[in-house]
Amino acid sequence: MTDTSKKAFAAPELAWDTSKLAQRLGEGSLRVVDVRVGEDYAMGHIPGALHFSVYGVNTYDTDEAPLRSFTHMWASLLGLHGITANDTIVVYDEIAGMSAARAFWFLEYLGHGDVHLLDGGFNAWRNEGLPVTRDAQAQRAAAFDYQVVRDRVATYQDMLDAIDDSDKVILDTRSEMEWRGTDRRAARGGTIPSAVHLDWVNHLAPDGSLKAADELQPLFEARGITADKQVLAFCNTGYRSAHAYLVLRMLGYPRVRNYVGSWQEWGNRESCPVVVPST
Repeated sequence: MTDTSKKAFAAPELAWDTSKLAQRLGEGSLRVVDVRVGEDYAMGHIPGALHFSVYGVNTYDTDEAPLRSFTHMWASLLGLHGITANDTIVVYDEIAGMSAARAFWFLEYLGHGDVHLLDGGFNAWRNEGLPVTRDAQAQRAAAFDYQVVRDRVATYQDMLDAIDDSDKVILDTRSEMEWRGTDRRAARGGTIPSAVHLDWVNHLAPDGSLKAADELQPLFEARGITADKQVLAFCNTGYRSAHAYLVLRMLGYPRVRNYVGSWQEWGNRESCPVVVPST
């Protein structure tokens, strides 16, 4: 069983362990959201969990109008799944994974103040012998009222402004091959000038749960990612960087943004500068 309450995070309540979710399961205001693919949900899920596969719901243009449209689409999809802004929301993936983190980040970006990630995900729940079901009920659609928190998202313009700014640090959460440009997933390979690199998989213990705070903090600080700076994280499509957003929020970093367009926008937008690290 994972136990985030003993990890000395500054904000441990952002991730629930299996025992806490088991104790609160069935509460009227609780919405448990399974973000895995539909086939996995159909084969077994946490009782009462709603299904909302978030992977692939992306935007690669963070100019004002397309970002506003994308944000409204996300809020509409949440409402169609019966999720409202008044719910206590717990999202889970197979592990404490990037899709659940992306949902967590988006809900916070929409101004939701009571959203949590299940540490260890469905694997932890199942391995604890907790109840699993294949039953599901259709949810009544609702309106998801939201108020965007602008400083939780980064656009390409925000990233441009952050380059070589001593008050800001750009965090590349992709693999080393993507960072070096040998794994090219856009028109150009490489990274954003002045970015530091920390692959998101370093956030996880072997069982797929989050590492302890005293393991995570040094990883960030060794790269100059300290709590006094604004951190702008990116990956390829905004999922792995959302995981960094979650971890840094739990560590108490007050100014963290997720670049939702990430490399799919930056690497394909010719006006955005690219560097290829040599070491």
